[in-house]
Amino acid sequence: MILRIIIGLGIGFLGYVIGRIGHVLGGSLPAPHHWIYGLLLVILGAVLLFVFKKFYGYYILMFGLGVFISDLYDFLNLRFYGVDVVEEYKFWGFD
Repeated sequence: MILRIIIGLGIGFLGYVIGRIGHVLGGSLPAPHHWIYGLLLVILGAVLLFVFKKFYGYYILMFGLGVFISDLYDFLNLRFYGVDVVEEYKFWGFD
């Protein structure tokens, strides 16, 4: 049980890092913001975990949560599509 939690946190961190890399490298592209993909992964993971009782749903949920948190600022401002307007790119942060 503890190992599953530690692996889940690691996968969530991996999702955060991938989301930040996508924000820095792909933020200048006119595309949907990646918090949308994170939310879809959270929903998919929750359905797999709680409805179908699949153990890997937890890992999908944690990965989606990491991706979602990496673009939390755009979610809070309800930005759905477009280019990220950032003065200074920060890797560790919520923007």
